[in-house]
Amino acid sequence: MGAYILRRLLLVIPTLLGIMIINFALTQFVPGGPIEQILANLEGQGDVFEGISGGGGDADVGQGSDSDYIGGRGLPPEFIAELEREFGFDKPPLERFLNMMWNYMRFDFGESYFRSISVFDLVMEKMPVSITLGLWSTLIAYLVSIPLGIKKAVKDGTPFDTWTSGAIIVGYAIPGFLFAILLIVLFAGGSYFRIFPLRGLTSGNFEDLSLIGKILDYFWHITLPVLASTISAFATLTLLTKNSFLDEIKKQYVITARAKGLSERRVLYGHVFRNAMLIVISGFPALFIGVFFGGSLIIETLFSLDGLGRLGFEAAVARDYPVVFGTLFAFSLIGLVVGILTDLTYVLIDPRIDFEARN
Repeated sequence: MGAYILRRLLLVIPTLLGIMIINFALTQFVPGGPIEQILANLEGQGDVFEGISGGGGDADVGQGSDSDYIGGRGLPPEFIAELEREFGFDKPPLERFLNMMWNYMRFDFGESYFRSISVFDLVMEKMPVSITLGLWSTLIAYLVSIPLGIKKAVKDGTPFDTWTSGAIIVGYAIPGFLFAILLIVLFAGGSYFRIFPLRGLTSGNFEDLSLIGKILDYFWHITLPVLASTISAFATLTLLTKNSFLDEIKKQYVITARAKGLSERRVLYGHVFRNAMLIVISGFPALFIGVFFGGSLIIETLFSLDGLGRLGFEAAVARDYPVVFGTLFAFSLIGLVVGILTDLTYVLIDPRIDFEARN
């Protein structure tokens, strides 16, 4: 197993490099880089110098330099050249990419072009919102969907299976943002009840509350956004668990175990569970990265939460490349490591799996 883990760790390097190369190359063809954004604002609004106060001299990502910017006509060439130097666009793309990757290897993600703050500090500032939505959404989805999927498999074809499937399909068909609006209208003072708050993770007087008060205040604030984030995850995970258990229940070893007189609980959780859960676990990395780190732009916007979803959207719109590439590198690395941990979980659940024995 040690040799397999070492091979997977070594594969992380070219995989991560490939992800960064593709995305860096794509940005070379995207119109409207950060300098063009600044020049357009200068001509349109007349005051963009506040926006470049955090330009940070060693940003080495983004598009190639070109003095003939749209919106830059009429501005002194010296000013445009200074902007190129400040943002690092006076260097060729290959040199910028190599400098960027060298910094990232040392976990130096640079500084945001427009916010006068390091990318690491900016991500840490937004992380509590994404941790809240991701952690509780994933936890609730697994705690509810797996037992429900097992029960649906055991009661396949019964009225319980029928009506729960109908409820799950309806929940899956409702977009998360639409469900969020419904929750706001019903329970956050939209038109009916004002039971839950509409913005933030905590109240203004959070620091003055007791420990129990802080915990209750926190859960009071996150109830609606977590419900809105979780609704669509139930269907996929529940039906995946049910179908996986149904496939295993029909196999010969289950019939043999029952013939030996083993209890249904022992058959399900002593034999079927380990085999059936493998396919459920295989989807964990994508769910973990997508929910935990990706965030939900619409959910965050509706509930006035400032998390990684809004950060990524705003960075992409503003062409804040240090934020875009820094978060892309960090989250891709975490996703690859989580994939390795998933393989280890396979072995933990079913010791018969031996990755080193594969041809």
